[in-house]
Amino acid sequence: MVKKTTNSCQLVSLLSVLFIIIFTGSLVSTTSVEARKNHHHRNAKNHHGHQHSHNNKRGRFPAPSPAPAFQPAPPNPYTKKSNIFDVLSFGAKGDGIADDSKALQAAWKAACLVQGGIVEIPSEFKFLIKPITLKGPCKPHLVLQIDGIMLAPPNIGSWSKSDLYQWINIKQIENFTIQGGGVVDGQGFAWWKPNELSYIQKTSNHMPDMKPTAVRFYGSKHVTVRDIRIINSPLCHLKFDNSRYINVNNVTITSPENSPNTDGIHLQNSQDAEIQHSNIGCGDDCVSIQTGCSNVHVHHINCGPGHGISLGSLGKGKSVACVKDIVVDNILMQNTMFGARIKSWQGGIGSVKNVTFSNIQVSNVSTPIMIDQYYCDKQKCKNQTEAVAITGVKFNQIVGTYTSQPLHLACSDSVPCTNVDLIDIQLKPSLVSRGFHQALCWNSHGKSQAPLLPSSIDYCLRSGGGHLYKRPSKSHSDRIC
Repeated sequence: MVKKTTNSCQLVSLLSVLFIIIFTGSLVSTTSVEARKNHHHRNAKNHHGHQHSHNNKRGRFPAPSPAPAFQPAPPNPYTKKSNIFDVLSFGAKGDGIADDSKALQAAWKAACLVQGGIVEIPSEFKFLIKPITLKGPCKPHLVLQIDGIMLAPPNIGSWSKSDLYQWINIKQIENFTIQGGGVVDGQGFAWWKPNELSYIQKTSNHMPDMKPTAVRFYGSKHVTVRDIRIINSPLCHLKFDNSRYINVNNVTITSPENSPNTDGIHLQNSQDAEIQHSNIGCGDDCVSIQTGCSNVHVHHINCGPGHGISLGSLGKGKSVACVKDIVVDNILMQNTMFGARIKSWQGGIGSVKNVTFSNIQVSNVSTPIMIDQYYCDKQKCKNQTEAVAITGVKFNQIVGTYTSQPLHLACSDSVPCTNVDLIDIQLKPSLVSRGFHQALCWNSHGKSQAPLLPSSIDYCLRSGGGHLYKRPSKSHSDRIC
């Protein structure tokens, strides 16, 4: 009885083992089929998505297991796409009506943290931007890409008193570029109308005692502005203040001829600047170089309408003015009030040294060559003995037509102009006359070199029987600057 039971148990155990072997074999076979299916599926995806397969080989994307649908790589802060911060993505409307200032500020802050960041003002949109400060420091090579249109608030009453210095203020930035095919529009028409300002004075709690500059750089280095258009600024269009290593290239600046004080490019307390290959027409100086500037090169500029290219005015209110190492060459001036000009107030102190104006073509320019140490923008100014000393100025190859006076050198009685050179000056009266005047030459000392037209220029720099004025070796102005 025991033996029979034992045989039965052995049979049950054998059957159990056999069942386990068969089940395991079936499971392995099923898994193998599924694996082959998945392998075929991955190969098919890779065949249609070659880039994914290539990236796997490079190790950029780890091989998935099991294979999910293709997923793009996470954003890389140094790839082109992730470097672009479009203001539309930060809530800008781009309709020219809604205030997009906060969106621009947010895009700037995000791009500021990324090396090579790009703040994008996209084309085909208009962005109304209220007065704004875009401040550094930021990561290197930040770009403000202006392809659309930026609009300043057109209503004077909407500007607060603290915002009157500038519209777009770019502050303490290095290795920065503004570029693009877009437009920066200051919408300054209301600011140019005395009646409009008078109305604001009567109806507002504050009267604008000044007008805003469109774009201002302050305390910045290694900055580039290229390719854009800046138009209709209430005051100066593009200003550099306390900045260094500046490059302006291929910009267009325009405002009406009768728009007051709308200088094109204005530099003060700035060094190492190059302004080149640009078109500027406005209601004041095309380029204005003020006190504290040195090593400035302005070349290949089309200027007009406007007041020409000027150093100054300098020394207003008995202030100190120091300007040196300025080169202005390859300039075309058409229908401007002045050409190459240096202007200073009586009573100022300091010096202007080592300045060259050369290869300048003038057409219908009122007075192509001017040094004026008696500058006054009022009906009458008080006579004073002190003056900003002007020495080492060369006018070389100034040719074309004038409408009023070929040359005007009015230098101080107490501080005459010295080392002034007139070389190859050929100026003829224009067919568009405003009443011709002879060249004015007063207390200017230096030398002239033919050809000279009109011929009276040959005698302009000779005074006191031909003896040149000798300045002390170390003057008060030299010590200041």
